Amino acid sequence: MTTKINQLEPQAVWTNFEKICSFPHPSKHEERLRTFIKESCEKIGLKTLIDNGGNLIVVKKASTGMENRKGVILQAHLDMVPQKNSNTHHDFEKDSIKPFVDGEWVKAKGTTLGADNGIGAAIILSILQSDEIKHGPLEALFTIDEETGMTGAFNLGTGILNGDILLNLDSEDDDELCVGCAGGLNANITFHFKKESFLANASAYKLSLFGLKGGHSGVDIHLGRGNSNKLMVRFLKFAVKKFGIRLSTFDGGNMRNAIPRETFVTLAVPKIKEYDFIISLKKHLEVFKNEFSEVEPDLNFISEKISLPEFVLDETSNLNLINTLYACPNGVMRMSDSISGLVETSLNLAIVKTEKNSIYIKCLLRSSVDSSKVDLANMVSSVFELTSCDISFDGDYPGWKPNMNSQILSIAKNIYEKRNRNQPHIRAIHAGLECGIIGSVYPNLDMISIGPTIKHPHSPDEKVSIKSVKLFYEFLQETLKNIPKK
Repeated sequence: MTTKINQLEPQAVWTNFEKICSFPHPSKHEERLRTFIKESCEKIGLKTLIDNGGNLIVVKKASTGMENRKGVILQAHLDMVPQKNSNTHHDFEKDSIKPFVDGEWVKAKGTTLGADNGIGAAIILSILQSDEIKHGPLEALFTIDEETGMTGAFNLGTGILNGDILLNLDSEDDDELCVGCAGGLNANITFHFKKESFLANASAYKLSLFGLKGGHSGVDIHLGRGNSNKLMVRFLKFAVKKFGIRLSTFDGGNMRNAIPRETFVTLAVPKIKEYDFIISLKKHLEVFKNEFSEVEPDLNFISEKISLPEFVLDETSNLNLINTLYACPNGVMRMSDSISGLVETSLNLAIVKTEKNSIYIKCLLRSSVDSSKVDLANMVSSVFELTSCDISFDGDYPGWKPNMNSQILSIAKNIYEKRNRNQPHIRAIHAGLECGIIGSVYPNLDMISIGPTIKHPHSPDEKVSIKSVKLFYEFLQETLKNIPKK
């Protein structure tokens, strides 16, 4: 097999994906990529529009003889999750992603690949550029900022799209047809603290907990992976009681929808207890590695002696921060009663970041049941209000209710069965998709979400199956060819 991305099959898709990787496009920085796609479409005579929400819409006329088919909207988001390993030097706002072929997969060097959702965007662009693929009236919707608030979908205007069917290309298993998703809500907590001068007769340490897999806080939340913020505070809870440690800074995680993989803390420990403190840290590492032996084989927890910092948290702030972070819910809260194996409600304690006199804590709450999402928000509020934190919620987006009588679902299911001689998995997912939001603006759309196989999205281990991209591209073409008449 070739090691060059643009020589993989189908070449049009991989060439476009490689080009997409060359444009930095983390959330809220999609302008260059959007301009590239827009100009590429205009060069071949396609009509384009950027709406008030910053989304790119491209219109392509039907193939000859298919003008009377129902209109199809192909949809993908332009932004990617910027995650990297701590030893990888990469500026996501300036540097290109470096994809490479690794056997049957395409990966990136030390960073997220952005196949979520760059491979979907590449597939749509390839269809727009082709003169050979048969299809009815076609629209492409490239949304922005899906990963950090779905603001593109939220600001999608009415009266812009004319299609009858929406195919969202943001799913991550080629044997699945997705028909529903969870809704989400952001929790924003500000913990105010008082400073004290560094303790006398104390030493300072930087603690680093790293090597975790992380992953998508919706897709992977049920896999039992470690949350670096929760594991760190678990040790701190022990250390403050046993050794009287005082925190100076706490920094872990950097994306709401990514399970945190790395957390770093600076603290003071009395010199008289310094040796026992180091021993206990090593023992906690053994405990963590034993508990997570199957899912987190590379987990590590180390200490480094550092220069004395300018301040530590006062005793009350120190205890309050550790206790509230320890008490904050995290992970799967409830499984679905109606769909076997589906997470209903979850929370990701995603980000803890120290800035000046405050520590900012950010969580992502998900649920397919609105009342459960509200209940979880009240639970989070109750924890942090005990220590007089400021807490607010934003970014509330609806779930997408499954329609098992969907016409496009039936068509896609039949095509899949004929091509593969087995049945696809029809399911809802715990991750957030833009379908629910788009459907609230265009309530008559018939929708499913589909895509090639992507593993470990939202982490530097992200990879996309080469074989799956080819099979999915062929499946999508067959689906477009079989869209029914109006």
